[in-house]
Amino acid sequence: MEGSNITQSQTTNVPSLNTAEPLPNIPFNRIFAAAYLFALLAFFYHHAQTLYYATTFASICITLLLISSDLVLAFMWATAQASRLNPIKRKEFPENLNSVIERSDYPALDVFICTADHTKEPPMSVVNTALSVMAYDYPAEKISVYVSDDGGSALTLFAFTEAAKFAAHWLPFCRENNVMERSPEAYFESNYPIDSSSSATHQIEKIKILYESMKMRVEHVVERGEVGDEYINCGIERQALNQWTHKFTRQDHPTIIQVRVSAVMSNAPIVLTLDCDMRSNDPQTLFRVLCYYWDPEIRNKYAYIQFPQHFEGINKNDIYAVQFKRLFLIQAMGLDGIKGPNYVGTGCFFSRKAFSGGPSNFALPEVDELTSVYAVDKPIGSQEVLALAHNVAGCNYENHTSWGSKVGFRYGSLVEDLFTGYRLHCDGWSSIFCNPKRAAFLGTAPMSFTDLLTQQKRWAVGVLEIGFSKYSPIIYGIKYLNPLMTLIYSQYALWAIWAFPITIYAFLPQLAILNGASILPNVSEPWFGLYPFLFLGAYGQDLLDFITAGEGTFQMWWNDLRIWAIRGITCLLFGSIEFFLKSLGITALGFNVTSKVVDDEQTKRYEQGLFDFGVPLPMFVTLSMAAMINLVSFVWGLTQVFINGTNYDGLAIQMFIAGYGTVMSWPIYEAMVLRNDQGKMPVRITITAAFLTLALCLVVSFIF
Repeated sequence: MEGSNITQSQTTNVPSLNTAEPLPNIPFNRIFAAAYLFALLAFFYHHAQTLYYATTFASICITLLLISSDLVLAFMWATAQASRLNPIKRKEFPENLNSVIERSDYPALDVFICTADHTKEPPMSVVNTALSVMAYDYPAEKISVYVSDDGGSALTLFAFTEAAKFAAHWLPFCRENNVMERSPEAYFESNYPIDSSSSATHQIEKIKILYESMKMRVEHVVERGEVGDEYINCGIERQALNQWTHKFTRQDHPTIIQVRVSAVMSNAPIVLTLDCDMRSNDPQTLFRVLCYYWDPEIRNKYAYIQFPQHFEGINKNDIYAVQFKRLFLIQAMGLDGIKGPNYVGTGCFFSRKAFSGGPSNFALPEVDELTSVYAVDKPIGSQEVLALAHNVAGCNYENHTSWGSKVGFRYGSLVEDLFTGYRLHCDGWSSIFCNPKRAAFLGTAPMSFTDLLTQQKRWAVGVLEIGFSKYSPIIYGIKYLNPLMTLIYSQYALWAIWAFPITIYAFLPQLAILNGASILPNVSEPWFGLYPFLFLGAYGQDLLDFITAGEGTFQMWWNDLRIWAIRGITCLLFGSIEFFLKSLGITALGFNVTSKVVDDEQTKRYEQGLFDFGVPLPMFVTLSMAAMINLVSFVWGLTQVFINGTNYDGLAIQMFIAGYGTVMSWPIYEAMVLRNDQGKMPVRITITAAFLTLALCLVVSFIF
């Protein structure tokens, strides 16, 4: 398969820069997939029989709902197998670089850091991210850092004028002392080694004082909400900051930096994209990138090198499943053995020429200076360069050009990272997954449950924009991608439809219990055995993947399953509804930035493993309803079996589902009844959910 080459294509007398080896679980995955597929065929044969012999309108509707739900689950399982058939693990040998490339020949790097709202993404966090990549173990003259501030904040601009001054001290300090933590905040918070010599101690204290002074000025300005004259030290700073007036808003502000701007200012052949809170954690990451980039065969076929997202500050058992291990790690290794991982929006090194069409059919932009081969021969501060940069940076530029449709980052979806990676793969490019032992980048784990659900609701809308567009993998991708890549991108594009089977299984079997109806096979039926096999088989394989991928525990996996179920009846359900309403022109969607600012109480609850339901989100109503209906039906079922002598044989599977849902819902019950802190479930949410649950039970009682 493409991408599964074992070593780089170089002559035997040249030291190897990288290798790729298949994972040992490939044979097991393939055999299990065949066995599971056979069981699924038998399962749907049983469904077809049940539908054929259904005699009432209610039984036909219930069977159709169950079949539809199971078809979605089967589709998601089948698409997931694409990443399990040929996973590989790569290894780089940066120590061999000196044998194949001179330091003076290192390619230049353009770094893009994106931020959108200084109230949710503190400028000091963005500053630390920028300083961490500026301090790479790499020729300083070959690194250019650009900050794209979609919020157009003068406060962020001021923070970077201060950071530029501090960088003159910080960068030499890091290189002279071989500092590993190149983010100053992370360095001073760590147990950094202190040399016994007085000169070294004095140097560290001097740098720390400079940093704290800068931090104090920036945070004071952010607190005031404006840059006072006392902080402006020269005419250049005043000229830049004077562009911001009270008339400017997030939607109307001076030009911000876009990726295409760097083409006319530096046009480095390698482009790194970073989220504002995703700092560099390894100053030698670029050398790992060169282990692939400097191989001509790889360089001519591969669009980008994706590093996994890792987060610091995650609590012991990752209660919100913010690691996204399947997307960022497990599936990435699987896709690396086919055509390469998808682009996840940060920690990705692009080859600039990938922004200009496919490997063999380049699309020329309307401005010659935007081509990947353009050589910048003028100073970055020259009037000609700045004027051209201002022109291409404007939001109106892409309205009259092919940027965003045929070249550059691809627009048309709220999840533009997924869409861009998908279109690049369709153009014929491949990609590489690089996962070194020391994380290349570290981000800040979100501690707000409401922000997390709101963000993932936006993702749900974004993926559906791809799945139901002319670029849908099912109708467009299948023409340009191999079948396995088509399958996995179909899963991504239809990720939100998890909401349908999860919602059905969160309510339908439980409502049937309350009405004494058996809608699933009896224990004594031959078909009963399919259910535990399909359930335990899928969950067992998922647990095995989760644990063997590294740094995973059973409790983390269990919390991951809980969040998967919660997503289905909250953000994915509401996101799907919002997408279809938007398609009808009923609603308009705004962009919501995940907050990186949390209060001390919220942090304390997160560290204790307590869910935070403090904000009365409408999504919490459906979540509370599911928790209530599962608990009530499970208790009712137990009562009927042990007190009234009801035959358990016909309700076994339904009772198991209700019991499973009840156990999963423990944090919700706790938030409703047992907690008195600010993160408890709002009373009005609980009351509303109870009323709607009662109404639902009454309505359904007329159907069964």
